[in-house]
Amino acid sequence: MNSPQPSSRSITAVILAAGKGTRMNSDLPKVMHHALGKPLVEWVVDSAVEAGATRIILVVGHQHEVVRAHFASHPAHIEFVLQNPQLGTGHAVDQARPLIQGDAPDCPLLVLCGDGPLITPATINTILAKHIAAHAAATLATSVIPDAEGYGRIQRDGTGAFEAIVEQKDCSQQQRTIREINPSYYCFATGALLDTLGQVNNRNANGEYYITDVFGILTRAGHTVQVVDAVPPEEVLSVNTEAQLAEVSAILQSRQPRRTPACSSQPTETRR
Repeated sequence: MNSPQPSSRSITAVILAAGKGTRMNSDLPKVMHHALGKPLVEWVVDSAVEAGATRIILVVGHQHEVVRAHFASHPAHIEFVLQNPQLGTGHAVDQARPLIQGDAPDCPLLVLCGDGPLITPATINTILAKHIAAHAAATLATSVIPDAEGYGRIQRDGTGAFEAIVEQKDCSQQQRTIREINPSYYCFATGALLDTLGQVNNRNANGEYYITDVFGILTRAGHTVQVVDAVPPEEVLSVNTEAQLAEVSAILQSRQPRRTPACSSQPTETRR
């Protein structure tokens, strides 16, 4: 059986791009730091477009004028919503409500992070295909990595079924041993997301509204939530520091096709 083609229907991508990036030693918005010649967030936008997203919404905040100005000449039409104050990822997505509440309830809506430039169109297509085939309310990609420090953990029950995403700061000692993590690649049915965002609270270590809580709420309500181990470990890294920016740039460089030198009939001079 052929997999459903994600590009056959309208797909919206909401990309979170409001962070300051305080550890980057710069006043630039974190997502506007360059990796291999273009801002981090542009890598995410381009991957979403290549995967078939027909609408791109950027949630901006700190120095949002810089982000808007950069994308003024981008070939894809970009819409913007402002998150101010910044009260967490769930709050960020909810700022896009006025732009998406008119969409069909089953319209696939991607939620991606602008500081994660390693995401590929192939991974996005895998998530979309699973989501559409299952008629899911929500789908999340996971990855199993050797060192899960800093990432939200995927909590499963005794049968291996998904229960919830637990953020690092809220993890118990036992949960910290889990190596299946959340790289923050999501797809939702638009209606299910909008209906559930209002149930998210900020009773957690950071006092923020987490988009990750939507998955547990939907699961407990009996909705279909798909979990796809679709993210290779080399795609997981997001950027929070200058060292991570350099690492991500090196990975992006390694993906570039190598050019084969043109053949020449003329002998070449050997330098000694």
